[in-house]
Amino acid sequence: MLLLPIAAGAQPPASQGRHSETTVMTDAANAIAVDHTGFAVSSLDEAVRFWTEALGFTLERRSEMGGDFLHQVTGVDDPNVKTAIVRAPNGFVVELLQYSKGRQNGAVPNSAGAIGAAHLALTVTDIHAAIARIEAAGWKSKGSPQSIPGGPRKGTLVAYVSGPDHITIEFMQPPVQ
Repeated sequence: MLLLPIAAGAQPPASQGRHSETTVMTDAANAIAVDHTGFAVSSLDEAVRFWTEALGFTLERRSEMGGDFLHQVTGVDDPNVKTAIVRAPNGFVVELLQYSKGRQNGAVPNSAGAIGAAHLALTVTDIHAAIARIEAAGWKSKGSPQSIPGGPRKGTLVAYVSGPDHITIEFMQPPVQ
C-alpha cells in the first residue's frame, strides 16, 4: 500500500480511482450492526431490578471482570466491574456496568437536554400502563405523554421516564392503525 503526502490545498493525483485506499479503509471500518447499548450504573442490583421489573427485560447473565485487559479497552483506571446483560422481548441487549469506584466516577446529568445526556427509546403498546409500571417500581416520568403533531411519526405518543442514575428511557406508543 502506497500513501502519498499531499501538500495543503493541493488536489490528489488524478490517477487515483473512485475507491482510493483511504476509501477502502473507511469502508472496512463502517459499522454493520448495533450489538448492544451499555450503561454505567452505581448499583447493579438496583439497575437490574429496574430493567427487569419495571421494563420487562430478561436477565441473561451476570459477571465480573477487570485488570489490564479492561483498562486497555476502556481507559478506566482500576477497571474492576460487575456486569449484567438484560434482553428486551425483541432481543435487544443492554449491558449494565457497575465499576468499582461507583459514584466516584460521576453521574449522568438529570436533564435530558444536558450535553452528553443520552436516552434509549422503547416501543410500548400502552404508554400509560408503562408509566404506571415505572412509577409503581419507584421511578418517575419526566413529563406527560404527548402525541407527535406531524411528520412520519405523527400520532405516536412519547414520554421520557427516569430510571436509576438518571438514565433516560423514552417510551413510544405508535398510533393505532
